[in-house]
Amino acid sequence: MASSDTPSSDTPSTDTPSTATPVKRDGVFHRMYVGTGAFDVVGKRKRWYIFFAILILVCLASIIFRGFNLGIDFTGGTRISMPAHGTGGAISTEQVTTVFKDTLHKEPAAVQTVGTGNATSIQIRSETLNNNQVTSLKTALFDKLHPVNQNGQPSERSISDSAVSASWGGEISQQALIALAVFLVLVTVFLALYFERWMAVAALAALIHDVLVTAGVYSIVGFEVTPATVIGLLTILGFSLYDTVVVFDKVRENTRGLLGLTRRTYAEAANLALNQTLMRSINTSLIAVLPVIGLLVVGVGLLGVGTLQDLALVQLTGIIAGALSSIALATPILVDLKMREQKFKDQARRVHARRENLARKAAERDPNAVVTPDDLDAPSIDDESLDADLRQERAMAAASSVPTRNPKAAENRRRPTGKQGGRATGKPSGRPSGKKRH
Repeated sequence: MASSDTPSSDTPSTDTPSTATPVKRDGVFHRMYVGTGAFDVVGKRKRWYIFFAILILVCLASIIFRGFNLGIDFTGGTRISMPAHGTGGAISTEQVTTVFKDTLHKEPAAVQTVGTGNATSIQIRSETLNNNQVTSLKTALFDKLHPVNQNGQPSERSISDSAVSASWGGEISQQALIALAVFLVLVTVFLALYFERWMAVAALAALIHDVLVTAGVYSIVGFEVTPATVIGLLTILGFSLYDTVVVFDKVRENTRGLLGLTRRTYAEAANLALNQTLMRSINTSLIAVLPVIGLLVVGVGLLGVGTLQDLALVQLTGIIAGALSSIALATPILVDLKMREQKFKDQARRVHARRENLARKAAERDPNAVVTPDDLDAPSIDDESLDADLRQERAMAAASSVPTRNPKAAENRRRPTGKQGGRATGKPSGRPSGKKRH
């Protein structure tokens, strides 16, 4: 006998709510994650061109009229190093700057703390000083600050000096420019062979943008340019190129065989590829920026201003500029270059003609219907205006989607007649009909 506590099959279950709460799926992060082409980056490329043009003009103006804050490795000068600990305790950079100005009656180029713990030292960089000025400065620093050596004893020998020649910095700059030119040429050849010429041109334009913007930021902010800055500038080009290649690889995949179809134009297929790789580009950039920020914090907070800070600053600026150019500059330039070819113009006209035909037929069937772009882009089974290639594509897709319950029977049906029995060819099967075998 059934228990009275058992609910009847006609009674609705109380565990399932009668009205389900709708899940919001049109947010920005959801659209970025699914990558369905909701962000029209290529369609609004003129706005991006204006933004990048203004950015590049500002950077070029700063480079031309303001110039760079070149370090003594490029301009030449004198570097003096001394311990950051004295008999009276820690020595500050303000104390060293005061002694420098009182002794030589001029401002030092830079006074920086380098290192950590007992190895902390203070570096003074200035324009070229003669021997008398160097001797007077070292004597004044020892008499007023009493720096101690590693043994904890005051020693004037703990203060060292070195002269930096401007020719060494010039050689570094020359070698860096040669490396940059070789890199750009090899990248262009590689992309032209691996992808195509227009992708190579678009990637090269994005790389030039990254170099100009990074150099312009250094000129605007006034960061000191050192050999480490030049090395860091070369390293960011590889990151920017990697991000661009990822996007272009997806563009090539989406546009394969596009000229024979009327679903999307080249610009729409490229924009879809951008959306499909957008989340990956952002994640890659964030993952690359986080250790660079950590390097910047360590370089400034623990080790003082030095090589680590120079590398971190240029890499932080270059990664942000490279990610932005890969998303909003390289692909739009590629689309404009491709749409100059007549075959892609003709394909775009066929796409628009097909959509207009579908919209007209939809209006004839239901004048009050609201036709969205997604409806126009979706295939229609009874549409006779589609070209033969698209109809053949649908027929092949429909045939491949039909499941076969008996593959062996299907294989037998594809064989020529005359090999499966006597009824197809009219020959006797070798066994008398109507008789049972004993």
